[in-house]
Amino acid sequence: MRLDVQGIEFAYASTTVLKDISFEAKPGEMIGILGPNGSGKTTILKCMNRALKPKAGTVFVEGKEVAELSRKQIANEMGVVPQNSGVNFPFTALEIVMMGRGPSLSKFRREDESDIQIVKEAMRAADVIHLAGRHMTELSGGEKQRVIIARALAQKPKILLLDEPTLHLDVNHQIEILELVHGLAEKEELTVIMVSHDLNLAARYCDKLLLLQKGRILAAGPVSEVLTQENIGKVFGIRAIVEYDPRIASYNVMVVGCAERKEGPGERCKPPSTS
Repeated sequence: MRLDVQGIEFAYASTTVLKDISFEAKPGEMIGILGPNGSGKTTILKCMNRALKPKAGTVFVEGKEVAELSRKQIANEMGVVPQNSGVNFPFTALEIVMMGRGPSLSKFRREDESDIQIVKEAMRAADVIHLAGRHMTELSGGEKQRVIIARALAQKPKILLLDEPTLHLDVNHQIEILELVHGLAEKEELTVIMVSHDLNLAARYCDKLLLLQKGRILAAGPVSEVLTQENIGKVFGIRAIVEYDPRIASYNVMVVGCAERKEGPGERCKPPSTS
């Protein structure tokens, strides 16, 4: 499903968080949003699914303004995996994933066998089917995150918004989840927008990248054009070596040190000041 973000601006009170954010995502594309803390990554996702109302600009889904869609219509089109699930109630994992079928049900129809099968498929895909009877309060952070991903998949969305989906996961599950999502993007023509702090995982699995700096897009496009030594230095304040690795058909980013010499022990790497 085509997603168009046109000129989005957002501010909390007098503090501008996003300025002139524009990009498009086509069916089957996986787009990564990168940037340091406070650069507006999560706010972009919230503006896309109408959790926040932009100060200016518009988000279109297949030519329709998101602002004019109902919550149920949005939920039928977009699956969301937040950074922190916030699920601390004693629901079982199966019950949580079944909630993903809610937007597809009317008030006159309850879950049927087809819904149960969709939920089980989603749980198998996220490797949580063995947790079906376990309560969320008993699960680790990584297990909870995979259950929330399964819930989003159970919605059968056409657009998937992921906010740091691998944050609490072990390395093996990071790869499994991103392989899963990337495969769905290719096979089901799912449009995926993913916020990430991991430059290497984003480079490996995303078709395009957006690199944010203080609420603006510094660079956008193919991985090779966005993840350059110069751009990484500007945004993160670090020196990095960026090389293409033919063994994984992807780019590797190796951090060497701060872009500028630190003033003393414990000093953080700081991006160059911008006017």
